[in-house]
Amino acid sequence: MSGSLLRLLTWLSPAFPTGGFAWSHGLEWAVEAGDVRDEATLRAWLGAVAAQGAGRSDAILLRHAYRVRDVEALTEVAALAWAAAPGRERQAETLGQGTAFTLAAAPWPAPLLEALAARIGTAAIAHPVAVGALAAAQGIDEEDVAAGYLHGFVANLTSAGMRLIPLGQSAGLRVIAALEGVVLAVAAATRDAALEDVGGACLRADIAAMRHETQYTRLFRS
Repeated sequence: MSGSLLRLLTWLSPAFPTGGFAWSHGLEWAVEAGDVRDEATLRAWLGAVAAQGAGRSDAILLRHAYRVRDVEALTEVAALAWAAAPGRERQAETLGQGTAFTLAAAPWPAPLLEALAARIGTAAIAHPVAVGALAAAQGIDEEDVAAGYLHGFVANLTSAGMRLIPLGQSAGLRVIAALEGVVLAVAAATRDAALEDVGGACLRADIAAMRHETQYTRLFRS
């Protein structure tokens, strides 16, 4: 096993302190509204978000953050990631996790990420941008990073769904297993995507995230 794979597993582990467990990406409102109510609807919801929503956009942003070679270009990617979030809580979610990831990743050198943090502040770095820049600095394969990030995205939201619906562990694992093909397909489809392709068509999920801001009873931050 290579050291680069160990680093990727560390960064994308649920134990890595990004605070991902605190965010539901609007799923909490979707459960209350009845859009997501069982294993099948959770699988469908997460598959759509991964393929047509934030999962796809994050993968594009991650790939471009991985490929840039100067802080000016990385700043442009970071600015787009900041602006592309549809709603206050979605923006707080990606920036909050990005900030935590950047700070926690300090033991692994990443000159461009460090330069970006010095220029715009860690609080303005979105999660996929931070992951992409760090992975490039550490020489980790881009395809592995894209697929691993998407898998972590799906797994984290599956965990949120298990707590909210609720579902047992076996059902949650079936959801993750069923979405493996979606994760790999999105990773492949974003390989040649331009920054202009950032954007999605999951309007119901975007509305869910916005309505969560005023939801009366909340367990999650988004």
